[in-house]
Amino acid sequence: VQLQASGGGLVQAGGSLRLSCTISEPTFSRRDVTWFRQAPGKEREFVAAVRLTDRSTAFSDSAKGRFTLSRDNTEKTVHLQMSSLRPEDTAAYFCAARSRGVLSSIRDKTTYYYWGQGTLVTVSS
Repeated sequence: VQLQASGGGLVQAGGSLRLSCTISEPTFSRRDVTWFRQAPGKEREFVAAVRLTDRSTAFSDSAKGRFTLSRDNTEKTVHLQMSSLRPEDTAAYFCAARSRGVLSSIRDKTTYYYWGQGTLVTVSS
């Protein structure tokens, strides 16, 4: 299973970016797909997740109301649309996937065994 994250870049505060995570495997629709981020000197933290089997979603408190998730089954891609970006959103963003798991653990990075490379998001003030 390979994950390819893309879409990062430099944006001004208040702007928007769309990140994409493309998963190269036949059982795409059976996965939980999650975005994490890691700022310099900080631990990797949960941002948003979607359970592709039933489309359940979860967002961090910071992401709620500003970020949304969407999927493209044909392209096997999950998009993270980020709006109203803030300088504190600056980080490397990673997408991760696992087989459908317990919903209560969907924010736990230790339960994910497939990871994409990070895509850097920089928000200037």
